[in-house]
Amino acid sequence: MRRRRMDVPLLADTVGMEKNRTEKVHAEEERDAESEKERTERGSSVRAARPVAIVVGGSSGIGLEVACALTLKGYTVVNVSRRVCENGRVKNITADIAQGEELEHALQEAGREHGEIALLVYSAGCSLAAPLEFAKEADIRYLFEINYFGAVRAVRSVLPFMKKQGGGIFLISSLGGTFPVPFDSFYSSSKAALDMLVRCVRTELRRYKITLTAVQPGGTSTSFTFKRKVYADEENGEYAKDVHKAVAALGNIEQGGMEPRAVAEEIVSQILKKEPSITFATGGKNKAYRLMERMLPEKWTEYWNNKKYNQ
Repeated sequence: MRRRRMDVPLLADTVGMEKNRTEKVHAEEERDAESEKERTERGSSVRAARPVAIVVGGSSGIGLEVACALTLKGYTVVNVSRRVCENGRVKNITADIAQGEELEHALQEAGREHGEIALLVYSAGCSLAAPLEFAKEADIRYLFEINYFGAVRAVRSVLPFMKKQGGGIFLISSLGGTFPVPFDSFYSSSKAALDMLVRCVRTELRRYKITLTAVQPGGTSTSFTFKRKVYADEENGEYAKDVHKAVAALGNIEQGGMEPRAVAEEIVSQILKKEPSITFATGGKNKAYRLMERMLPEKWTEYWNNKKYNQ
């Protein structure tokens, strides 16, 4: 179902939206035939042997949907975020991901409690719409702290609990790391950095049978759209009009895109594979875009991308 078209920078209160999404998740799970029947049949001794999955940023959006789906696939799921995941099957450790030590301590706590960690999904992220010339350094550093350095800390923190038996690490990147988003350059840069991090570290960790995967969702209909930090016109100076058009176009792409549950289903499908992909885009249209970017000249894709964002 397509969302409403947005013609202004997207700054809105999303409490009601998040509540509706949470209620929808709970309702869908109640109808899922795998839920309580499997728990009862397996018994407490089997439950204790379930693989442990850590989802960083599992309280909303794609992370929430992944956490919910993993509980139905036999995982003990622990969410690490500032807000609690309202799914009763998910355990929670609260931590401010922007505070590196808090994140590390939370993951170490989860590792000590469960002994081994089979899976890490890093789904935390934030976005900043501003021209490079006027973007504040503090805002840039905060974005990279969440989008990139948080992922680095998360991976390093789980390794001691993953190296003995192997495991999987999934970093939620973005198609924006392949196709640049005008005036959201720091977001695109941080996601491109995640993609390369995955490709490099896979080689380092293969001796421990630990796989890394970068997930590239395209536009996804979540509250992330409304949480984006957008500079006011007076802060954007002569770029104000173009920023306005780019932010509105991006919001339309996101809110007209995939449902987070559908994205999560593709992610979990990869998680369950013996050899998951190195990098993959979610959704047929996004896979086609990614292929197009690889095959066509850069100047052509730049022209097409600028048109998409009304630049």
